[in-house]
Order: sequence, then structure tokens, then C-alpha cells
Amino acid sequence: MKFGFTLRAVCAAVAVAGAVMAPAAHAGTASKTKYPLVLVHGFIGFDNIVGIQYFYTIPGALRDDGATVYIASVNPSQTTEFRGEELIQQMKQWAAKDGVKKFNLIGHSHGGPTVRYAAGTVPTMVASVSTVAGTHFGSKVADDILAGTTPGGGFDQTATAGLKLISWLTGNKTTSDTDLLTALNALSAPGAAAFNAKYPAGAPTTVCGQGPSSAKVAGNSILFYSFSGTSLKTNTSDISDALLAYTGDYFKGEANDGLVSRCSSHWGKVVKDNYPWNHLDEINQVLGGIGKGAPEPAAFYKQHANRLKWAFL
Repeated sequence: MKFGFTLRAVCAAVAVAGAVMAPAAHAGTASKTKYPLVLVHGFIGFDNIVGIQYFYTIPGALRDDGATVYIASVNPSQTTEFRGEELIQQMKQWAAKDGVKKFNLIGHSHGGPTVRYAAGTVPTMVASVSTVAGTHFGSKVADDILAGTTPGGGFDQTATAGLKLISWLTGNKTTSDTDLLTALNALSAPGAAAFNAKYPAGAPTTVCGQGPSSAKVAGNSILFYSFSGTSLKTNTSDISDALLAYTGDYFKGEANDGLVSRCSSHWGKVVKDNYPWNHLDEINQVLGGIGKGAPEPAAFYKQHANRLKWAFL
């Protein structure tokens, strides 16, 4: 009896010690990429307003899983080039402060062309470009709004004032440059075509097809990935779904997420272009209100970080 008790005690002690010394089941390294991730918001976007992140809960989930994450703050309503220059300046500041050599850029919506601008302008600082519902070939919503607006009209002025408020709340230093029509022109089909002619790296080789997964920019190899959703009403309790269902009608039956068509989102290697998400679900908004059974956005971003990790980026 005494021997049996002692043996059980020793075994228990060994088990406890083993549990303490063994690595945790979730060590938090799956998203630990060689180069930091940079999340770049889209049109009417922000980095953080009153504690609410544009990429809702996503940066924290990535960091908990080992990633180093920077969040860009660019103008919510300006040209792609204007926003891209803001991004580049922040990249240079992070590089100088933390000794970073390259970045993995991830852009949502207008953030897609924005990160492509950075890749085309400072290719030595960019390891990869990933776009989620990128407006690479414009948005029919922008086209139709432009067709019905008058420069200097009441709608334009009111909308611009609201956008400037967003810019001011997020602390962006270029609030005075915020302008609705400027952004809509950049997001239109003609505006996107003009931009693509200047920055073609990663472009699809066929209509609605794929582009190269790796492209040379000024002698630097950069990987290009794209993703998007094609759902509209995904959560009846999400206040944004009705609006996205309305704007989805602009596409006249073409698969879209409410603001960007499936084909417009294609750039580089198209990993998946039909997630059951709408345009806000792709960034876990509004406040995590995605559809029942849909993939968790935070898990998606972690999975992609792991993809970059295994690509040695």
C-alpha cells in the first residue's frame, strides 16, 4: 500500500513536471512571418476610431499567433497614389525605428491598389502584396455614383465633410485633403485602368483570370495574392448588410461582395474569390457580425500569415 501510494505520487509529480516543461499546444508561432505584416484599410476606412479597429480583432489575433503587425493610417478618401505615398512614409518610419528590411503588405478594398503602389514605388521594401476585395479594376458603385453627382453639389460636400470627420477622428495628418470625388474617380473603372497601366506587376493575364504569383519589380521578386467574398446579406442582425445588398444591385447579377465584383478583385495568384462574406465581413465588421457558418476572418488572416511564413516571407 505504502509503495503503491509512493509510486502514484512519483508518477503524478512527473506528469505535472512534464506538463509544465512541455510547449503549449498552441505555441503562438504559426503566424510568425520573416517580415512584418502591414494592414492597410480601404475607402472610408481608418486604423482605429475610439478603440474600434477597422480590421476588427484581427491585429490582436495575428499578434497572439506570433506575427509582428503594423496598421497603416492613410487618407480615407484620396487617390491611390496619395494614399500610397502616406503608406510608404510610414513604412520608412517603421523600418528606421525597428530595423525592418521588408514588409508583407495586406490591403482591403482601396487598400489593394494602395499596397500595389508601394510595391511599385519602393520594391526593395516589399516582400509580398496580398489584397482582399481589392478594387483593381474599379467598382461599378463608384462609376454609377460619379455618373449621378455634380462637382461641388450638396451631396458631395456633405459626404466629404463626413469623410473628413473620419479622417480627423483617426488622427490622419492629411484630413484637409480628403475629398469624395477624388476618391471615386480613383475607384472608377477608368481611374483603375490608368493606374494599372502604370503599375502592372501581378496583373491577370486574361479577363477575370489570374496573374503571376511572383513578379519582378525593378529586379525585385514580389509575391502577389488575392482573395474576396461574393455574398451580400450574411447576417440579419448586422446593420450594414441591407446597404451592401442595395449596392450589390449595381453589379446587375455579377458576383460581388456589395462593393467590389469578384473579377475586379483578381490580382496575382487568386487563392479564393468566393468566400461567403460581404465587403465588411472580410474585415470582421460590423463588430464581428459575419454570417452563420462562415469562416472566421481572424482565422483567415492567420492562415494567410502562415502561408507567407512557409514562403519564407
